[in-house]
Amino acid sequence: MLCKKIFAFICMNSRWLLILVFLCSALCVSAGESAKQYSDTAIYQGMSIKLDIATPILEVVRSGGLVQDYEMALNVRLAKRFYPTLELGYAHATATADAGHYTGQGGFGRIGMDLSALKKGAGDNCLMIGLRFAGAYQGFQITDVPVYDDYWEAGKVDFLNQHKFDCWGEIVAGCQVQIWKGFQMGWYIRMKFLFTRTDKQGDALPAYLPGFGYRQDTNWGLNYFLGYKF
Repeated sequence: MLCKKIFAFICMNSRWLLILVFLCSALCVSAGESAKQYSDTAIYQGMSIKLDIATPILEVVRSGGLVQDYEMALNVRLAKRFYPTLELGYAHATATADAGHYTGQGGFGRIGMDLSALKKGAGDNCLMIGLRFAGAYQGFQITDVPVYDDYWEAGKVDFLNQHKFDCWGEIVAGCQVQIWKGFQMGWYIRMKFLFTRTDKQGDALPAYLPGFGYRQDTNWGLNYFLGYKF
């Protein structure tokens, strides 16, 4: 129960966590720390922080401004080919239809591993394929939902102060290149498979899942990031 409360608190305040992590990283970069050189035999080969600049634009365009979605990632390079990865994000979504008005917001996290398909001598340039396990916790509400019986519309109901945890898996593929003194850029394509497809209690379900997209069995995503290696 305590772990669930801690996870919920982090997700619901993930917007401020993203800002804090990014500002701390920016301070490190502004301090003039350049990318370090590691020996060929070292297991640890550095850590990178990445900010996704594609998802906020794509979600706004696809939703007509109804969805805001932000994310960033941290990964560690091990033995030149393995990249344990942690990704964090925040999303806010609204929608209006005949079935009612929807508003939801919350945070998400992904954890996984990437493997570089290039030889060890390729440096920080790599082609990657990997797996993720992801979860999102959000608060949402659905208002003005029409209720019908066999003869006429009986009225409207509201689902207020709803909360839901969802999880899914991802297969990812992408590339990364070093552009200048530790600065990196690259992209990911993601195929997502939702695990929590139904609710056994019959409660209302959120229409949009932070980090996943609109609720459906499978989804896809595209990230284009700028990063810095410490």
